[in-house]
Amino acid sequence: MEFRGVMGGIYRLSEWIMRLAGSNLLWVICSSPFLFFLVMRFIFGQSGFTANDILQANWGMGIMAPFTLFPATAALFTVVRKWVMGEGDVSVFKTYFRGYKENYKQSMLGGFFYTLLFVIMYVDYTVYMTQFPNLQLLGIVMLIFLLVLFVSLFNFFAMIAHYHMKLKDIVKNAILLSIVRPFRLFSTLLGTVALLFIGTKYPVLFVFFLASGIAWFAFFNFYGMFLKMQEQSEKQALADEEKELKADEQLVIGDQSPVEQAKQINVEKQPTSMNDNVKKSLTKNKER
Repeated sequence: MEFRGVMGGIYRLSEWIMRLAGSNLLWVICSSPFLFFLVMRFIFGQSGFTANDILQANWGMGIMAPFTLFPATAALFTVVRKWVMGEGDVSVFKTYFRGYKENYKQSMLGGFFYTLLFVIMYVDYTVYMTQFPNLQLLGIVMLIFLLVLFVSLFNFFAMIAHYHMKLKDIVKNAILLSIVRPFRLFSTLLGTVALLFIGTKYPVLFVFFLASGIAWFAFFNFYGMFLKMQEQSEKQALADEEKELKADEQLVIGDQSPVEQAKQINVEKQPTSMNDNVKKSLTKNKER
């Protein structure tokens, strides 16, 4: 039975609420070991706890993140990818755990890489800002790198969910994409910060909507960027094909010798930019 009018709108709204809440709860359950240490870290951050307590919570988060947080988030992106691409009627439960199983190894190994980078950069940032006042500029640089690395995480999860690609290529393109597309970087960062702020004000949203909402927004941003790069690549391919056809015509109908014509129309190739390399890598790889 299909509802129309106001009832239809209410039904569709409730359906999306259930989808977001269901996928978010699955994410909370699968990443609960990491979330446990995260909550303990906030508790230990209050007065009355020692630095050793905080350090133990940090170690717990670092150890648990690759095994729980990263696979759970990759599975969540598998679900929201379906929604963004117009497949809203898929089973949340089946899609989530299919993505969890298929992407567990890649997301776990990527989790080790990202966790190690985060730890190194955070320690450098803390040391520069607290121990060496004359080197605080380096601390600010490390903070910028941390923000870029944080945003590249969303590209990392989106690529795992969207592409059949080797892990090293996923990590490389995730980081490069965050650098060559600064507008997308800032929009994703601002949107995530806004949702996190709302989630801290209303804790119930964290349990039911925060993670799935952030994942949907991040993949929506990524997919829009992907479609734009795909369109640009197709236009560039058509333009290159037209140039080759014109060059062939000139070689055939020209009065000069073929060698002289080839020298005349030959244009030295410009070195490809970082943006072109990322675009080529993303558009040539097979989608899931």
